[in-house]
Parts: sequence; C-alpha cells; structure tokens
Amino acid sequence: MTAGPVLLHLAGTGSALPADPVDNAALSGIFGISEDWIDLFVGTRTRHFGWDPATGKETHTLADLCAEAAGRALAAAGLAAADLDFLVLSTATPDALLPTTANQTADRLGLNHLPTYQLQAGCSGAVQALDVARALLAGGHRAGLVVAGDVTARFLQAGRDASALATQELVNYVLFGDAAAAAVVTADPHGEAVAVRGLLHRFAGLGRAPGQIVDWHGAADPDPNRQMLFEDYKTIEEQVPVLAGEIVWELLSTAGWSAQQVGFVLPPQLSGHMTDRIVAGLGLPPGCREVSCVRDTGNTGNALPLLQLDRLLAQLEPGQRALSVVVESSKWIKAGLALERPARPVPAGRGR
Repeated sequence: MTAGPVLLHLAGTGSALPADPVDNAALSGIFGISEDWIDLFVGTRTRHFGWDPATGKETHTLADLCAEAAGRALAAAGLAAADLDFLVLSTATPDALLPTTANQTADRLGLNHLPTYQLQAGCSGAVQALDVARALLAGGHRAGLVVAGDVTARFLQAGRDASALATQELVNYVLFGDAAAAAVVTADPHGEAVAVRGLLHRFAGLGRAPGQIVDWHGAADPDPNRQMLFEDYKTIEEQVPVLAGEIVWELLSTAGWSAQQVGFVLPPQLSGHMTDRIVAGLGLPPGCREVSCVRDTGNTGNALPLLQLDRLLAQLEPGQRALSVVVESSKWIKAGLALERPARPVPAGRGR
C-alpha cells in the first residue's frame, strides 16, 4: 500500500525536565493527599516541577525549559540555530503575557530576523504548532523549530493542604508536572528524518461543556469564590477513549495505512491508569508498541506529544510506522500524527 504524501519531516527532537523527580510519597507529604489515593486514582509514579512545591520558589521558567529542549533538538538534527527560518511555540502557561515565551526562547537561542509565533493551547498545542509549521514549510521556508511546554507554578499553591479540595480541583495537584520538548522540522528529508504522512487537528467541541478550565485573575483582586482549576474527570474518562479511537481511524485513512502496518502508538497521556484504558480500546494489533511517559513525568500538557516523539525517534527503525493520538479536553480538540521513518534505499545491484 502506498503511503500518503509527506507533509513535513522531523529532523530531530529534544526534551527538558526540571529538577529531580517528585514521587507520590513526597507529594503526599507536601500537599496532605493520601499516597494510596494517588496510586489508585492516577497511576503516576513521579513528576518534575520547575518550582519547590514546599516553598513556592521558582527554579526553572518555561523559557529555561524551552531553550534547553530546543538546543537538544538542534543537536539531534545536526543543525545550527542559524539554519532555522521560524519558531512556533505552544503553551497554556506562558511566563508572562508579554514578552512572549516564544520570543524569550528565540533570544536565548540567538535567533533574530525570523518569524516567531506563540499559540495559547492545551494538550493538542504541539500538533497545532506542527500544523502551523507545515503551512510555513509549504510556503517556502526550509527548516523551523516547534517547541511546546507547560509549568504549574502559578496554578498550584505551594505548601497547601489540598486534601479538603473538591475532587475537580484536587486532581490538578496530582496529575501535572513541568516540562518542555522540541522538534526541528524540515521541508526536505534531513539525515534519517521521520516523515509526517498525516496530521489531524480538528475542533470537536461545538455545544459541549469544557472538560477542563484553567482560569486566571489578571490585575483584579482575586474572587475567593472563583474556581481557578477545574477538571471534569468523569467526563474525560468517558470521552477521551472514544475520541482517541476516532482519531486512530481518521489518521489511518489519511495516511492510507491499515492498522496492521502500525508498529507504535503514542496514546493520549492524561494519567497512568487512563493511558492503559485508552490503549486497550484503540483496536490496534497486539504487537503494536506503546510509547508513553506520563507515569514518570506526570501530565505535562503541551510538552507531552513531543516528549513521546523524543522517545519514539530512538526506537523507530527504517520502514516502521507510528500513530500519535492527542485529545484536548478543555474544549475538545482531536489531533494526531501519522509518522514513518522511510526505508533505506536498496543499493544498486543488490536484490531483495
């Protein structure tokens, strides 16, 4: 079966996780949440924070993490910052409204005189950024940088006893971690770049209530009755596996592949236990290998799809294919990628 056209190439990836991992015992001691409840409800072992959860002291900004991840992606691609034509960054938690974290990251990388873009997005942001990059490459640019990440410092209260919070807010204290990840994208194959043969990015939330809310106060005095974090976990548990299955079959159709031709799947990374449920319902063949990181990193929002890609590229052999499946639950976006590392050409004169 002939694969679909190449939309763009992933020439190299990189990631950045701040500080040492925080395990469930430490998290329980800091926030007063039962360690057994964390294990049972979430199934995540560790996560990383760019701040000290006991004191609130910041150790890593989002720009710190994005620049670190971007540097590693450039090194993996064998390219220099001067080779880039654009930068696209996605996040739900920028360091400031202005200047943008995209421009702060560009400055740290030594970039200048090139277009930069910042997308305000949730878990699907990395795919949305790749969609923008695809359009820029189609418009004549040759190489660019996609960066995605999130930090939790402004949304989780340091040292707080969170045990009395409503479950819709409490889960945020155990689900999330901080990270950034990046990918160098090119119009033409570079080295053993992975080809993106399908890209799905579609709003699917018409008339549907948000599954997640992350609010902010701005300059106004805080309203003590205003819920800043909300996670409708029951609805997410019901809807994400369904949407993930739809994404798989849409990507297969776009790429012109059968399920049996897919060797790896990168499932939505809401939590450890949710990942198990989602993978079981995708209908992919038993030999399809899962590429996940949420049990070790927590839910890192925008960074997660690229964190998974960073792990995938180390495993994907020539001729192998993978599906990245992403669901944005804040207002329901279906997103994903069909990926293939092209087979190496057979040398002239050598039979199969």
